[in-house]
Amino acid sequence: MEELLFFLRWIHFLAGITWIGILYYFNFVQTPFFAETEAAVRTGAIQKLVPRALWWFRWGAMFTFLAGFLIYLIRWHEMGGELFFSSSYGVTITIGGLIGTIMFLNVWLVIWPAQQVVIASANQVASGGQALPDAAPRGRRAALASRTNTVFSIPMLFFMGAASHYSSLVGQGGLGAICWIVIIIIIIVIEFNALSGTQGPTKKPLDSVSGALWFGFILTAVIYIILLICR
Repeated sequence: MEELLFFLRWIHFLAGITWIGILYYFNFVQTPFFAETEAAVRTGAIQKLVPRALWWFRWGAMFTFLAGFLIYLIRWHEMGGELFFSSSYGVTITIGGLIGTIMFLNVWLVIWPAQQVVIASANQVASGGQALPDAAPRGRRAALASRTNTVFSIPMLFFMGAASHYSSLVGQGGLGAICWIVIIIIIIVIEFNALSGTQGPTKKPLDSVSGALWFGFILTAVIYIILLICR
């Protein structure tokens, strides 16, 4: 079991670095570049560069999720349900895992399907046709989900790390139901913001890299304070 857990963690780390690294590339490098470059250069990049990056992106997410899910189940089985959810490890890894799962679903159910439309539109334009009417709104939806994943990545990595390296974060007995409900509601509201509408004041933090980063650090601090209050 020790060997299995080690190799699963290795896969989890390796795939996770690939996934989050490309997520940051999309948000910190590619999106600002596309906003400044000429249409012809942008179309060429969408045709040839973006599909390659998206392949590593979505499969990095898949293997990160699968390896992490297996680790979670093994540790839950080893510790037993009652001890697992009353321990700091169980609480923090569950929070990190919940956020990571939503990020994984955003990749496969929102970002990738939307980007397929954007890529198809770019191919059609390059062939002399018209852009697909759904390309712009689907691109915006993908951008909002991607920026939300950037926001989520900050608390996700914090609480994943806290599981093994911050054992005093959660008090004995775990979290009460009210604390869990508050944390889950906060996460759901932020995800709903990414999936509903495309403009508005709640979207403004997602329209810039600095806004998304500040949003992520504030979200981390809010959940952290909730855990301190509840322990």
